[in-house]
Amino acid sequence: MAENDDTAGFAPHPLRRALLGELHARPFLPVETPRTFLHYGFTTDDEAAAVDRAWFAEFCRAHGSAGPNAETRHHVLAFGGGALRWESHAEFTTYTWDGTASARTGTPFADEPDGSPFGRDFRAPGPLIVATRLDLIDADQGCNFDALFDPASLAASEIVGGGLIAATDFRPDGHGLTRILVINRGEAPQAVGAACQRLLEVETYRLLALMGLPEAQRQAPQIRRIETGLSEIADEIRTSAGLDANEALLQRLTQLAADLEAGAAASAYRFGASRAYDEIITQRLAALGERALAGRSTWASFLARRLRPAMRTCETTEERQANLSRKLARAATLLRTRVDVELESQNRNLLEAMNRRARLQLRLQQTVEGLSVAAISYYVVGLLGHLFEGAEKAGVPLSTGLAQAISVPVVVLMIWYLVRRIRAHHSDLE
Repeated sequence: MAENDDTAGFAPHPLRRALLGELHARPFLPVETPRTFLHYGFTTDDEAAAVDRAWFAEFCRAHGSAGPNAETRHHVLAFGGGALRWESHAEFTTYTWDGTASARTGTPFADEPDGSPFGRDFRAPGPLIVATRLDLIDADQGCNFDALFDPASLAASEIVGGGLIAATDFRPDGHGLTRILVINRGEAPQAVGAACQRLLEVETYRLLALMGLPEAQRQAPQIRRIETGLSEIADEIRTSAGLDANEALLQRLTQLAADLEAGAAASAYRFGASRAYDEIITQRLAALGERALAGRSTWASFLARRLRPAMRTCETTEERQANLSRKLARAATLLRTRVDVELESQNRNLLEAMNRRARLQLRLQQTVEGLSVAAISYYVVGLLGHLFEGAEKAGVPLSTGLAQAISVPVVVLMIWYLVRRIRAHHSDLE
């Protein structure tokens, strides 16, 4: 694709080049027989991958070639009579180099390849996870699988329609390298290169997929502890009574749920990655088109016996986490319902007590109102008595006692009426 892509004069999408190039990111290179491959994989995070990209770019320039740019995830450098392939993945980086050791001796795994880049000057981008040696030989060279590999774990099969034979025991040798032997029965270099790359990918993704197993083993004790705690709480729920007891159970249940979610969040990526790697292994083996050799296990059957149980352990751990999360949610819902019901019962009792106090307060208020009418009337009649005495002394023909007696019912009625009006007015304001 052209460097400046302005097809038909249209401005390209920022991801157009990356999307078009993704299908061609890791092409199969033709490989002549015999050949030896050294393949290393290192776990890397974003920072380590960026540092490694810069180092490899400088490494390429030092050997007279342009290195990868900031967007490139795959690059091939001619090196030591072969090709050094660099690949950057989401959580790991691989280096693969092919040399001519088998061509020199004719015996698989006999000598170290000449011109290997993995010497003193090589910089590992992170912890080593994959180390593999693949020797490609002609069919007429002949070999004894049982002398090269551990018969107990040997897997050998015909691949690519019978044009190649691939064998390995998945065990590291004295140099820490997993050995793979490929015998070419006359297959074309392009098909041989594709098959060798797929076999190396199977070994790479096998180890990466197994990284989920230690995480599953690490999570297992915590899951058992939470399951036991949930069982104990479930038994206590049946016999617990009272708001305080249920709130204590709810707090314990919430803590268990928090512990479970923390563990599930920590392991979710690892389990998801293991699933993805396991699917890639299945796809690569299917693409190889294995056919069994007499008396030998195929790669697929061997991995089904050894790798599948580990993957099933990861899947079971995920399922236990999911099921346990649902059970904790149901138990928490039940406890919250009980707590809410008990709170509502307490609130109802509190409201009833408040109603009783309000009724008592109303009765007291009515009593006070009656007493206040009598007290106010008494003072008003007394004031009127002084008024009547003054009028009598001034010569008004009036009997003070009689006038006070006559004013009492009038004053009481007026005071009672005024108190009622004031009370009604306050009620309207409420």
